[in-house]
Amino acid sequence: MSKGGLEPAAAACLFPPLGAFVDGVGGVVLFARDIRNPEQLAELTASLRAERPDLLIAVDEEGGDVTRLEAADGSSFPGNLALGAVDDVALTRRVGAAIGGELAAVGVNFDLAPVADVIVDAANPIVGVRAFGSDPVLVSRHVAAFVEGVQSVGVAACAKHFPGHGESVADSHLELPSVETDRETLFARALPPFAAAVEAGVQAVMTAHVRFAAFDDEPATLSSQVIGLLRSELGFDGLVMTDALEMRAVSGTVGLEEGAVQALAAGADALCLGADLTRDQVESIQAAIVRGVNEERLREAAARVAQTAAWASSPKPHHDREAGAEAARRALRVEGDPTLSGEPLFVELRPEATIAAGEARHGLGGIQVREGEELPPLEDLGRVVIVVRDAHRHAWQRELVPAGAIVVETGVPDWRPPQARAWIATYGAGRVNLEAVAELLGGPDET
Repeated sequence: MSKGGLEPAAAACLFPPLGAFVDGVGGVVLFARDIRNPEQLAELTASLRAERPDLLIAVDEEGGDVTRLEAADGSSFPGNLALGAVDDVALTRRVGAAIGGELAAVGVNFDLAPVADVIVDAANPIVGVRAFGSDPVLVSRHVAAFVEGVQSVGVAACAKHFPGHGESVADSHLELPSVETDRETLFARALPPFAAAVEAGVQAVMTAHVRFAAFDDEPATLSSQVIGLLRSELGFDGLVMTDALEMRAVSGTVGLEEGAVQALAAGADALCLGADLTRDQVESIQAAIVRGVNEERLREAAARVAQTAAWASSPKPHHDREAGAEAARRALRVEGDPTLSGEPLFVELRPEATIAAGEARHGLGGIQVREGEELPPLEDLGRVVIVVRDAHRHAWQRELVPAGAIVVETGVPDWRPPQARAWIATYGAGRVNLEAVAELLGGPDET
């Protein structure tokens, strides 16, 4: 890894069993901390491929809140909830192609997107604006369109988190969520978007570290029944990869070594690990795999990693940021009169960031207020714009919103402030979403 310009443990390994032992690691997952700018990233991916030409290089580039390429300034593309709000599958396909094309331009050939989860409970902190919506039919058509867009430029897509993280309210980064939803409901609500992804030819599917009682007592990542369902019922024969094994849902229950062995035995083909692990820990996992998984299963898994890498060997650069701007503008939902009495004064009520998205470095400017802080004196409410995020999940935000102000919701628009003069929903907090709001209100062009 260090030869590729990465510090030790700076990126997660996409670990193909057997192939990792014989030919070297099968892939890497890069994070925001590995990326400074497009030129540096292109040099990094080229240096990695100088070591192994058929390497899968992946990032979580979902658009909107979850971006790695544009983590410093915010994404040029809205996330899934905004695309679902517009509900134009051609536009979603176009955005997918634009995201895939930007990845291709810097040597990334594997996008860990789209999120195919359905919003079941708006209190879920993991899914939220990363999902296309709460209607399985709408989510399904946009999952398919996004997959088609990304893969139209030769970048492999990965639908996640099978069989549906939207069914839970807990965060699998921190604990093992358990879902009691019955089998019939899961088939009607959670599985259709994944079936749509498979029908669209998705190259990979990522499992959820969530226990589904309707199937068994194991997290889906470690469940032969759940992965078998993906193979048999949905007919998927591509790459099954795990979410990061160091997440507490696995590492805090069965442990890393046993989790790796059980995931492979259950049918996973690639293990995502290493971002927060030492070299000794990775070598210990490798030894556990050698001891605990039979060679036939390892060869099958390694072959699927190789097959995906071959499919994604020639990605095609493509640039279309206007697709993102159009989608963000069309997604805006405006209620009331957003006319300002003067230059807008933005007051952002910022909650703690989710682990998946990370702390945003961009915003609308103005004043930032955190939980436990008070609003400063606001003399002219006619020009005050209160920016909230997932206010339905944060009572402190709801309590701070003054009557008569314009309120901008940048998360899931599940709470409408009753005394707001105007309410604007962006369906995401990507840079392009905030630029669309600034344009609407006559604020600054840059965030």
